[in-house]
Amino acid sequence: MAVQYRWATLGCGVIGHQLAEAMQRLGGNLYAVGNRTHAKAVQFAEQYGIGKVYDKIEDMFQDPDVDIIYISTPHNTHIKYLRQALAAGKHVLCEKSITLNYYELEEAVKLAMEHHLVLAEAQTIYHMPIYRALRERIDRGDFGPLRLMTLNFGSYKPYDMKNRFFNRSLAGGAMLDIGVYALSFARWFMSSCPQEIATQVLYAPTGVDEQASMLLKNEQREMATVMLSLHAKQPKRGMLSFDKAYVELMEYPRGDKAVITWTEDGHKEEIVAGETANALCYEIEDMERTVAGQKDFMHLDYTVDVMALMTKARQDWGMRYPEEE
Repeated sequence: MAVQYRWATLGCGVIGHQLAEAMQRLGGNLYAVGNRTHAKAVQFAEQYGIGKVYDKIEDMFQDPDVDIIYISTPHNTHIKYLRQALAAGKHVLCEKSITLNYYELEEAVKLAMEHHLVLAEAQTIYHMPIYRALRERIDRGDFGPLRLMTLNFGSYKPYDMKNRFFNRSLAGGAMLDIGVYALSFARWFMSSCPQEIATQVLYAPTGVDEQASMLLKNEQREMATVMLSLHAKQPKRGMLSFDKAYVELMEYPRGDKAVITWTEDGHKEEIVAGETANALCYEIEDMERTVAGQKDFMHLDYTVDVMALMTKARQDWGMRYPEEE
């Protein structure tokens, strides 16, 4: 599928570069770039042959030639830019976590609905082909009922309290940075949003969540455990347990392979779908299909559920960011 719309990127960090590369892999290119540091935007545009660089970020929102804006600035800036982009009539794909909390997201969703726009979180899990392949088999009843899942995501970040991972002023912490993946995985497979939630937290010296655990249960009695850490390495591993089998996915944020172990005799089956390297290509394609009105491929309803869970966890802990005080 070739790129159909004119995209502008707000932010030119690691994700911005991946976006530009994905656009070119799809046979297109970003139309424009904006960044808080203008010189970086100029350098970025030169690297990828992008024709337009905005002197001020606000100019992006007022450009009549822009169809879709990809926002990849720090979490705590998202709502400010979402307000401006949506009010100006732009479709938005926003890097995760899409906002700081449920209340900001509620405001953005309302704005998008008022202006008849597509608002979505750039959550790879909702777009990687392996997840659709598994859902088809689950819906067909191949594995029997889902009973529980376990999700791990841990990285070892050195203690640099100015780094965004630990920086409270940059909305650091495990929940918004990596918990969003684990909870999106859980929501993708659960029959409904968990209604019961219990959590524990350990804080970094800056007051953000360095480590967290969660227990979840929904109305269908499906359960999940989630373990997150920014200072203890764990495999990115998701496991789903059904009556007839259990399913494991490694490196699940951009997973492309699942291993099924059948309960009755222990034999294994492998499913491969999609490619990790094309993660942003799948996001771009699904966003464009949704903007074109084919059907909703973006799962904003799941994003809302996940944000509600993350907000509830932080409320239980009493942890707030400066913007929330």
